[in-house]
Amino acid sequence: MFFYESIPWYSWLMWFVVLGALIGLNEVTRRWKWGGIAFFVILPIVLTIFVFPTTAGAGSSTGTWFHWVKVYSALAGSLGFMAIRYFPKVAANKKVLIFPAAILAINILEACIRDFQVGAMGADGIVDGVYMLSGSWNWMNGIAGLLNLVAICGWFGIFISSDKSKDMIWPDMMWFWIIAYDLWNFAYVYNCVGDHSFYAGAALLISCTIPAFFIKKGAWLQHRANTLALWMMFTMAVPMFVSDSMFSVETSRSPVALFVISALSLAVNIAVIIYQIATIRRKRLNPLTDELYTHLPQYKAIVAANTAAVEAPTAKVPERV
Repeated sequence: MFFYESIPWYSWLMWFVVLGALIGLNEVTRRWKWGGIAFFVILPIVLTIFVFPTTAGAGSSTGTWFHWVKVYSALAGSLGFMAIRYFPKVAANKKVLIFPAAILAINILEACIRDFQVGAMGADGIVDGVYMLSGSWNWMNGIAGLLNLVAICGWFGIFISSDKSKDMIWPDMMWFWIIAYDLWNFAYVYNCVGDHSFYAGAALLISCTIPAFFIKKGAWLQHRANTLALWMMFTMAVPMFVSDSMFSVETSRSPVALFVISALSLAVNIAVIIYQIATIRRKRLNPLTDELYTHLPQYKAIVAANTAAVEAPTAKVPERV
């Protein structure tokens, strides 16, 4: 295969198991407050004290600074979003709405730094427990990630859905930005931890994109934070699953494959930036304070679906925070 060595049927089966588990657990943590508390408060405490020091120590494939930072930054996102969702006074504070954009930007920046770091290594072999091959693709994709970061917009339009799940809705986070993010993030994982990318790249990204497109539209960042936190805790606790088990899938280690996915990532993110700049200029908007895509039918559908009045004689449409 172009991107990977041969993928046996049982690895494909496990891929769908991982995908289904992440989507299912995301629904548990999204729909019920107790689910979020169990998975994002109690479980991390137990793992941090009793598991991670052994399974993610120095020399393991998840024992790098990046993995440790990533698991806790993802958890910080999930917990911060829960505070916004379940405490109305928090969500009512406009300054707090900067937090979702900030935690997203920090996570993107972490990965960009790692891509540039790998690009500067001159690596061609095992580094930190995984195979790495440095090249122009690291620099291309690092730039693509920075463009994706710059394209984050409309955070002051975040509000809480009117249904029982109280989801954090970000309507300005349009489908084209999500696709650009997915391509960039997959390329990052493929570049820097390639032999993990079959699961940590493809399955993980699709596990939050499917809910964002088909289950709960407008809540992509919430889906992303929850699935990422769940996956990072799992891989930190069971690192051999993606690196040294019968289900592991190795990349083809092809410079052409590395170049192609990073070039595609860069091209799509450039396209998103061009469209965003054109929108800003045409509508004379401030990208730091305004929502940019209120004119799009997808934006209007997300807002309408999440601000519907409850069927009751005195019900009112909830105000946007």
